[in-house]
Amino acid sequence: MPHSDLPLEELRRYRPRLPAPDDLQDFWSATLAEAGQRPLDASWTPVDSGLVTVETSDVSFAGFGGSEVRAWLHLPARALRGDRQLPGVVQYQGYNGGRGLPHEHVFWASAGFAQLVVDTRGQGSGWTVGDTGDPVGAAAAQPGFLTRGVQDRQDYYYRRVYTDATRAFELLRDHPDVDGDRVAVAGISQGGGIALAVAALARGVAAVLPDVPFLCDFPRATRVAAGDPYGEIVRYLKAHRDRVDQVFRTLSYFDGAVLARAASAPALFSVALMDEICPPSTVFAAYNAYAGPKEIAVYPYNDHEGGQAHQQREQLGWLRGVLDAPAGRPTPRGLGD
Repeated sequence: MPHSDLPLEELRRYRPRLPAPDDLQDFWSATLAEAGQRPLDASWTPVDSGLVTVETSDVSFAGFGGSEVRAWLHLPARALRGDRQLPGVVQYQGYNGGRGLPHEHVFWASAGFAQLVVDTRGQGSGWTVGDTGDPVGAAAAQPGFLTRGVQDRQDYYYRRVYTDATRAFELLRDHPDVDGDRVAVAGISQGGGIALAVAALARGVAAVLPDVPFLCDFPRATRVAAGDPYGEIVRYLKAHRDRVDQVFRTLSYFDGAVLARAASAPALFSVALMDEICPPSTVFAAYNAYAGPKEIAVYPYNDHEGGQAHQQREQLGWLRGVLDAPAGRPTPRGLGD
């Protein structure tokens, strides 16, 4: 498919005017403080995945509002890692994907990391399975997730998702087998957008790996993306013609290109220049706004699959370099502080 967005030289300069809400920090500080009043109430149940080099536990913890969130924790087998504490990666999922089966997502554990593979509430019946529901109701919405509760920032679906994701990061940081100062967040598409949000909201994120991130620059995405999921917002506004300003006001609290300004951990992005789901301009909106040290891998002839195995290879070398860097950097703070 042809390049349908801005030329690369313009993408590198693209900085849309996306005003941050005046109370953005207060909103997220209050949201995460409320969540923090509940214990994580974590459980870790060993399971047999059939793999011999990775040990897996079925994890549950209390997310937004105390709702149960499920995850897999994969650790390199004890015989391979000894008693040393491990660096960690929290992996968030793409749109309508879940944590999958116990053996599905083990790349980072196979490379020597503690890997927490986290469900996205209410999702996981698309390309891979999940086990976490979303018991919170919302007003009428388009099919999908992007417009659930979009009338009000307090009720918006991704308020719950970002809170769950931040608590998952805290959970892995506190695990006794994990070096809490060396935990990264990662994801592809929706997972990349969630990783960006956690980088902005949580304290102590060591590195960020957002691949072809979704949930960025909503105003442009709804104008230029060829179809879903951004099309869900388009169809909602087609029906609710009087809610345009209200909807984009809500979305501004959750926009990765807005939140990226508050993130300071080193980041390795990726973008695909033929991506019709997450147009490259929306990715560059977040990348160009990102406040911390950053790099971006550009795949000129790829659609939303991005770099896949090639990008994993780049990420592995990059992340080892970042996490093995000498200590002494200030602990990154987040909007939730």
